[in-house]
Amino acid sequence: MDAEMEFSCEVKWKGKDLFDLVCRTIGLRETWFFGLRYTVKDTYAWLKPDKRVLDQEVPKDSPITFHFLAKFFPEKVEDELVQEITQHLFFLQVKKQILDEEIFCSPEASVLLASYAVQAKYGDYDPNFHKPGFLAQDELLPKRVLMQYQMTPDMWEEKITAWYAEHRNITRDEAEMEYLKIAQDLEMYGVSYFSITQNKRDTELLLGVDAQGLHIYSPNNKLSPNKSFPWSGIRNISYSEKEFTIKPLDKKKEVFKFYSSQLRVNKLILQLCIGNHDLFMRRRKVDSIEVQQMKAQAKEEKARKKVERQILAREKQMREDAERAKEEMERRLFQLQDEARMANEALLRSEETADLLAEKAQIAEEEAKLLAHKAAEAEQERQRLEVTALKTKEEKRLMEQKMREAEQLAVKLVEQSERRLKEADHLKQDLTEAKDAERRAKQKLLEITKTTYPLIAAYSSPPPPTGPESPEMTVDMGSSVRMDFKDSDMKRLSMEIERERLEYMEKSKHLQDQLKELKSEIESLKLEEQQQAGHYSLRSYPEPPYIPHSNRNSAYMAQMAFYEEV
Repeated sequence: MDAEMEFSCEVKWKGKDLFDLVCRTIGLRETWFFGLRYTVKDTYAWLKPDKRVLDQEVPKDSPITFHFLAKFFPEKVEDELVQEITQHLFFLQVKKQILDEEIFCSPEASVLLASYAVQAKYGDYDPNFHKPGFLAQDELLPKRVLMQYQMTPDMWEEKITAWYAEHRNITRDEAEMEYLKIAQDLEMYGVSYFSITQNKRDTELLLGVDAQGLHIYSPNNKLSPNKSFPWSGIRNISYSEKEFTIKPLDKKKEVFKFYSSQLRVNKLILQLCIGNHDLFMRRRKVDSIEVQQMKAQAKEEKARKKVERQILAREKQMREDAERAKEEMERRLFQLQDEARMANEALLRSEETADLLAEKAQIAEEEAKLLAHKAAEAEQERQRLEVTALKTKEEKRLMEQKMREAEQLAVKLVEQSERRLKEADHLKQDLTEAKDAERRAKQKLLEITKTTYPLIAAYSSPPPPTGPESPEMTVDMGSSVRMDFKDSDMKRLSMEIERERLEYMEKSKHLQDQLKELKSEIESLKLEEQQQAGHYSLRSYPEPPYIPHSNRNSAYMAQMAFYEEV
């Protein structure tokens, strides 16, 4: 199935000589399953072993082409197929019959069989090696299955690969045996079909010959036979030209007859019936010495191969472990190299960072010294400000005391001004009375003058007498003295008032100067406090007490009122 061989055949060679030469060449000992098939016109035939090759109806081509195929199939492949070459040849032939649709297979079974075929060809599945598309050139499924479903080749490959991945650690021989175990349960496995008629009315039927017996099928149904004749129930099979007769072992059963139109086909049917029946009977007997030796050798070979596979598996496992260990060590080496490189880089960064931190530490130390110096200066400034604040408090206290004294002085001045106003009122009243008295005195003087004028004229020569004898003169002199007294008093009073007014004006001016000076000192203190609060917010001091404007100006108002009154 998978190779071509050429042999030089002698003229006198029989079919058995050529067949044995092929079997020896390929190392096959289970020869009873196989034969050399050739094509004759529209059918095929098997090379007869006891007849010369050239005397048979072989093609006259040069070279003559034969196909080395399985002529008979076992009932149970796992029990009857001993040699691996036998299993391999059956595997190749059954696989080709399934792909050529000579054996019907369901889609599910086709996918499973394809997975075992892939395992037998490629070995264990390796995702690193068996990439998608590695089955693109392999024919694994029947065309009928591919046409039955609307699936792409990639989808079929995915399904096959899914089963293929589960067959790990299965050897090629085991995979081919699993393939045959599944295939032998198919309805058309190992069946050779021939067209026949049952009677003279030419009712067309199909005759199936396999390892179990003979089966009669309808022309359109090769899966389910209408009637079966197992080899154990057949007593005799005979044919006469075109008529075949099957005689059951039970004589009570009816003899079954059928007809075939070609003599060559009839001979082939008879040949297959004899061969399958002989194998059927042989299976039920004790194995021959040759078969026993073959089985023993096959068993030893399997055991030896099993040990070799185990050794190979262990070596493979050890190699895989070594490769994994090597990969792990290489990975670890790369990792350590990366870690070393990263450590070196980190060390360099650390050194740079250390230098930078040293510079920063030096800068921070200098800044700390500067801050300490500034803190000392700030502390000195704070102490100075505290002293200044204490002085400011003392000055405030003195200023407040001065302000209180000024207020008291202003109050005294107000009281004095009021007293002066009262005195002025009294003086004005006295002045008015004095004026009235002067006016009355002048009037009396005039009256006296008018009254006494004639007397004065009469007595002009003698001087006027002095003394208490003349009462009228006494009166006149008293009035004159009184008038003179009033004039001097008025002058004295005017001078005193003027003097007091001047003194009061000087005092008022002096007080006003003091008030202005006090106001300027208060303003300067406020400005100094604001500057100190703006530059140094170390401590907060209370503001000086607010002195109402009316109190500060009360003395001045009293003065002005006094001036107005005067």
